[in-house]
Amino acid sequence: MEPHAVRELLSQAPPLNVELAPLAKVEDRTIPVDGDTHIPVRIYTPEGQGPMPLFVYYHGGGWVIGDIQMTDASCRLLANRTGRVVVSVGYRLAPEHPYPTPVEDCYAALKWVHEHASDIHGNASNIVVGGDSAGGNLAAVVALKARDERGPSIAAQVLFYPVTNLDYTTRSYESFQKGFGLDRELMMWFGEHYVKGEDRVNPYVAPLLAEDLGKLPPAFVITAEFDVLRDEGLAYAKRLQEAGVRVESVCEEGLVHGYFSNVLHFSERIDAILARISRFLDETANQGRLMQHEL
Repeated sequence: MEPHAVRELLSQAPPLNVELAPLAKVEDRTIPVDGDTHIPVRIYTPEGQGPMPLFVYYHGGGWVIGDIQMTDASCRLLANRTGRVVVSVGYRLAPEHPYPTPVEDCYAALKWVHEHASDIHGNASNIVVGGDSAGGNLAAVVALKARDERGPSIAAQVLFYPVTNLDYTTRSYESFQKGFGLDRELMMWFGEHYVKGEDRVNPYVAPLLAEDLGKLPPAFVITAEFDVLRDEGLAYAKRLQEAGVRVESVCEEGLVHGYFSNVLHFSERIDAILARISRFLDETANQGRLMQHEL
């Protein structure tokens, strides 16, 4: 099927009947990314007094499908459980907007959040980036780009079953290539629409191939046991650790790709991982404060 037909089919699916986490405010806005071009963001503000720490979230969907509505329930939970203002980013999609447009949109969103933090009750000195699947890829790439270009400081990165390479040859690709939700052929379809030629090995497409992963933000990397992307996510966590980055890596036993955006079926497991993420982010913030005090 062509991407537009897949999007149309997905748009006809009935909304899931799930209980949404309580928040102080949910607001839709558009932000500038490229001249006169604007993209949508959805801002989730938890109860409490500001300024609050921030979380910039990039949705999954293979860079081809998906939108901020797809992860709405999960982002509400994320804001509620972590006490962070979550900004979910509706970056432009391939094949109409192939690489590097999604990367540039996501990086522009990070800069917008940093510059407008006070407008959304946020703390510009405590920004986390994160996402699921292709969104996890984009979060990892944004962290690389911010380091390389000396952009906004990122406190941590939270990567749910991220795409970190596009070679489709790992053991998990062989073991789970069909019948576990995200098929190998589907990942290849996504990749073909997103990027062409030599850019497949560009570190801003495949961060696992970056020569230097040092001086990146602390990372919480989540993989799923029965997922084609498991091994490349684990490999990325290992390489970050070898480069001296503080890493917590969790392989979710018995779970499949996409579980984080399926609150209806995996609410207990999502609650459990969010508790661990919240603890990791609090510990990271405390370590950052200690280091500043020592300086």
